[in-house]
Amino acid sequence: MNKFIFCFLLFSFLYQSPAFGEELSAREILDRIDDLWRGESSISIMSMHVKKENYERSMTMKSYSKGKDYSLIIIKKPLKEAGIATLKYEDNIYNYLPKTNKVIKIPSSMMMGSWMGSHFTNDDLVKESRLADEYDFEITRNFQQDQTDYIEITLVPKESSPSVWGKITVIVRKNDLMPVTEDYYDENMKKVRTMNFEDFQDVDGRLIPMTMKMHPVEKPDEHTIIRMEKIKFNVALPDELFSLRYLKSNL
Repeated sequence: MNKFIFCFLLFSFLYQSPAFGEELSAREILDRIDDLWRGESSISIMSMHVKKENYERSMTMKSYSKGKDYSLIIIKKPLKEAGIATLKYEDNIYNYLPKTNKVIKIPSSMMMGSWMGSHFTNDDLVKESRLADEYDFEITRNFQQDQTDYIEITLVPKESSPSVWGKITVIVRKNDLMPVTEDYYDENMKKVRTMNFEDFQDVDGRLIPMTMKMHPVEKPDEHTIIRMEKIKFNVALPDELFSLRYLKSNL
């Protein structure tokens, strides 16, 4: 092969490689984070452990997703809460309560409310909003720590955004663009909660963090941990799975 052509192809490959995080825009990095656990579709088993000042509780959930507009999370354990489900259908979010066979639509004003008493919000679980759509953002610094290079992206909500956060900072590893930390600030720019991403594993050819830990800054002894026990990407899922009819007839 002509030496010039070889060098050109090699440079082109390196330039396009995700390892060269600096070459990607802040939007591309944020979109990658939002879509980490989705793919074209996915099925997962998740465990959640909530530790608060006066109690601890654990639960197991099964989650389905299809594209960016459809999500379904069903509680499997404990038995007393089994069948409780949260459905995202395009721009609509619903909670299903099997004991009363009731479906409750969640208004946008409640998207930042706690999901099942945890430190995660409804929006955190179903990803109703996308970071790059709801916020203005920019790469604010590149830095090195413990011989690892990182990128920091700072996000400020757009005037039209319903977000309650005054600012979010996202830290990703530069070599593979994996998220490491997200810090959330209130309107007074006081940090109120932090989410850490841990235990990175290759699943179906995708590198993802298997554990997410959310903890409130003012209550350092409290936290909620979500762990992906199993996850499978790009599986065939029928559209009717993400419907109110399915909730009422199958759960």
